Amino acid sequence: MTSVGVIGGGAWGTALAQVIASGGREVRLWAHERDVVEAITSRHENPLFLPGVPLSPLVRATGDLAEIAETAANLVVTPAQHMRAVLGQLPQKSQPLVLCAKGIEAGSLKLLHDVAADVHPASPIAVLSGPTFAHEVAAGQPTAITLAAETETQAHALIELIARPSFRPYWSTDLVGAEIGGAVKNVLAIACGVVEGAGLGQNARAALISRGFAEMTRFGLALGARSETLAGLSGLGDLVLTCSSTSSRNFSLGLGLGQGKPAADLLTDRRTVAEGAFTAPVLREAARKAGVDMPVTEAVCALLEGKMTVTDVVGALLARPLRAEG
Repeated sequence: MTSVGVIGGGAWGTALAQVIASGGREVRLWAHERDVVEAITSRHENPLFLPGVPLSPLVRATGDLAEIAETAANLVVTPAQHMRAVLGQLPQKSQPLVLCAKGIEAGSLKLLHDVAADVHPASPIAVLSGPTFAHEVAAGQPTAITLAAETETQAHALIELIARPSFRPYWSTDLVGAEIGGAVKNVLAIACGVVEGAGLGQNARAALISRGFAEMTRFGLALGARSETLAGLSGLGDLVLTCSSTSSRNFSLGLGLGQGKPAADLLTDRRTVAEGAFTAPVLREAARKAGVDMPVTEAVCALLEGKMTVTDVVGALLARPLRAEG
């Protein structure tokens, strides 16, 4: 039986493992947390990150990355800022790496497919990104997602491994676009949560999603992404989902900020990672380097850093010069 590896035992990694195993394929799931490995092994569940979801016996957990070195492909679901370190512990093989995290590496300002290529130059790299809440995917609810690979042939081979009737990947060869959509939408979701928490209304949220998508598009095109990718599942689709639901960790973080709670307290209380909080300052730096104007991103950074209040941020955005839409 061909097995698939999943590197990362959080909610999203566990949900992906369950989807793949539901098709009768063995999944080797690596988790950093020992209690996650023990729970999956003994009880076929992950109560820490995905409670209430019974897992297939075909999902086999391990804490040793060497145990997944011989799989047909590895889905990498570690937080963006830890990806380089975790991949550095994975034995060097030539099987595909499918990146399922969303972010930009701090310091280098590299997209994650470039990080993976640095560490595993012999491995084909792909990106899986789109509008997905882990609990819905694990429950088998209909989901569509983008799978971007370096070639169409690679994309089709990977789709054969992971596609299920309720989990439908659409292929692309635009890795840059697929990654940028996922990274930027996390920051914008924080901003939409702020709008909700501050009671600014639905008009404001709709405007923010629209202007945020304009930021995403400007930044993506500057880095070589395709406009159709940014307007697709991994860009606009993911943006709409995470900007409209408290199931989004990033939206929930923004909700707290909008209610006046300090960012440090909100982040300390979280067991799971709100990637947008770590991506925001990196995205700001990358945008400035590329000469791209991203006022919503700048505003989120100011809130996270405690440099401005919600009232100040809203006032600054509304005071920007009037201009043509685009």
